[in-house]
Order: sequence, then structure tokens, then C-alpha cells
Amino acid sequence: MPSPLSPSLTMNDGITIPQLGLGVYKVPDPEATRVVVDAIDLGYRHIDTAAFYDNEVGVGRGIRESGAPRDDLFVATKVWHDRHGFDETIASFDESLDKLGLDYVDLYLIHWPAPTQDRYVDTWRALERLRDEGRARSIGVSNFKGHHLDRLAAETGTVPAVNQIELHPRLPQSETRAYNHAHGILTEAWSPLARGTLLEEPTLVTVAAKHHKTVAQVVLRWQLDLGNLVIPKSVHRARLASNLEVFDFALDADDLAVFAALESGERTGKDPDLFF
Repeated sequence: MPSPLSPSLTMNDGITIPQLGLGVYKVPDPEATRVVVDAIDLGYRHIDTAAFYDNEVGVGRGIRESGAPRDDLFVATKVWHDRHGFDETIASFDESLDKLGLDYVDLYLIHWPAPTQDRYVDTWRALERLRDEGRARSIGVSNFKGHHLDRLAAETGTVPAVNQIELHPRLPQSETRAYNHAHGILTEAWSPLARGTLLEEPTLVTVAAKHHKTVAQVVLRWQLDLGNLVIPKSVHRARLASNLEVFDFALDADDLAVFAALESGERTGKDPDLFF
């Protein structure tokens, strides 16, 4: 089995996390097993799933079938908005752990703040408990904006290790990234390729050709250079391999100007202030 290919970053709790991982959103449960086995075989060590993805069973099976030592892997999952609240979150975590077939997860996230429910602080307190018990080694959030994070800090005193947000060249999230950095929170990019809609962007095709790389590879390099964690998804072994081939070239100032010109504020997902 190859050694891990991705560098790691250190979270504010002192635990390291591979910077480049595998996302499995919309991967059907049976297929998730094969994808995870392929990814680990290729050198991935960071797997990101969620209760909402309905593939934790397949992910867990893939982890076991890979033969990789558990301590070599970094596994993240998330609580969905319909299980917010202290007791509900603990129960949801227990279900996720059972489906994964694991004794612990490396990172547990609140999937969305769901502000109209106004329960994410109680949910966060449940994550604190899970961390204190050692069943979730690190805790974080997904799709949180600065004012959501301010409230967590004010009411609990605990700063998330990670904030996973939609982030790609059209939506570089400069304000949230700056907030995260100022508060010692790592930014993690979901939909890093804007759900594939960037792959035929003419200006990026030109940048990719210049470096003898694919568009996906140059976008992932841009993500890594920003200091982001990034979790591209693919179900194809060749693309899984290709997404790891991003550590042997560098973008220059002209390339970065091309990326900057793509900013439009366009989301592929929901605005966290308006979702649930």
C-alpha cells in the first residue's frame, strides 16, 4: 500500500489532518465501498462522509476492506440538521459510529447551522462532550459564517478546529477564510471544482495546458496554495489518482490573476443563512 501522498496541516487542537482528502457526497452506499478501497490503495488517508450522505455503512466497509491500519486514516462525518439538539446529536453520532463500524471518528462536524431552528449551540455542546469522551478526536462545523462562529465562541468558549464551506474560484470566500484564519480555524473546501462546472472554463483550460495538467489539477493546486483543506469527489479510479497528482508543480502570478478574475459569488449550494 503506498504511503500517504498528501501533506498534513495541524488543527488548533494539535491534531494533524491530511490536506487533500476524498469526499463521498452522492456516492451510493454500495459503490462507496469500492471507491474508498481504491482511494486508500492510491494513497488517500482522509475520508469525508456525513449522515446525510447515507453511505456511512459503505465507507466503513471500504475502510475495513482496505486493510489500512485505523490509526493511519483520518475519518470525518457530520450531523444533519434534523438531529440538532444535545441529546439528538449524541444519538445521531452513535448511529454514525455504528454504521461506520468504528470506535471513534477523527473529526465530527455540524453539517449546517440551520439558523431558523436555533439549536446549533446545543448541538455544539454535544460535540464538546463527544470530544471530551474521545469518541470524536476533533470537532468542527460546516457552512458556518462568522456570526455563527462568534456565537459558538461567546456561548461555549470552544473554537471549531475546521470550518468546511463551499469554496471554489467563483466563490473564494475571502471574508470567511480571513475570519477562520484569524481565529485559528482551518478552512475546508467542499465543491472545490464547483460541481464540475469549472472543468471547461476556457481560461482555466489555458492554465492547465501551460502546466501539462488537467483543469481539476490546477484548481486543486490553487486550493492547496490558499492553505485550504480540500476534499474532491470522484468514483473513478483514474480520476482519484489524477487528483493526487498536484504536488509537483506551482502556479505563478499570471495563473493567480486568471483565478481571481473568475470570482462571481456564484454558489452551487445554499446560503447558510437561508438554509433550514
